[in-house]
Amino acid sequence: MEPGLIWILVGLLLLAGELVLPGAFLLWIGVAAIGTGLFVLLTVPGFGLASLAFLVLLAGGIGLALRLRAARPRHRGVNMPESGLVGRSGLLLIEEGAPGLRVRVGDSDWPARLPRDLRVPEAGPVRVRVEGVDGTTLVVRPE
Repeated sequence: MEPGLIWILVGLLLLAGELVLPGAFLLWIGVAAIGTGLFVLLTVPGFGLASLAFLVLLAGGIGLALRLRAARPRHRGVNMPESGLVGRSGLLLIEEGAPGLRVRVGDSDWPARLPRDLRVPEAGPVRVRVEGVDGTTLVVRPE
């Protein structure tokens, strides 16, 4: 069998393995093997040059994947305090008999606390700005 076809067959088997075991580990090896197979079919190099082509294609694919991954914005969890709430405005909900403060930011209510130098306002609701996040509790300051 032609060596270039063997490279391509191995590459296709690795891509099929990626479908069974997802994780993008076999993807770049399979793509590099297919590229090496095409290179071998077109130029008929020796084993050393074919191996070097495989390593160069593999390194290029991994470098491209890392660059694409770094450029992709990080997905933050939906309804998690650290998902962009710092700096946003909200409404401090003061309810008599409630165990603690709550703040409504957008359409979600969060447990809240004021900085240590501030006291809870007597009347509610009060407009506040989120200054930080402590676990799942928002640290807020009146605007």
